[in-house]
Amino acid sequence: MPNAIVLINVETGAEDEVIRELRRIEEVKEVYFVLGVYDVIIRIEAPTSQKLKDSITWKIRRLERIRSTQTLMVI
Repeated sequence: MPNAIVLINVETGAEDEVIRELRRIEEVKEVYFVLGVYDVIIRIEAPTSQKLKDSITWKIRRLERIRSTQTLMVI
């Protein structure tokens, strides 16, 4: 099953809100609040590569208060 790691930057102070919203997304399997260049790291999984891409594009990147993402496809 295709999966990816997504590194996320959020607006200052919005970490808890974004994490709650991410945990509601079915394809999101793990969520971590981290310190450093990124604020949140998630592992996402979907039945196909296209559904994985769609979930990242339409469900994750569209969340309010997310400033930027970096996706790492697992091979």
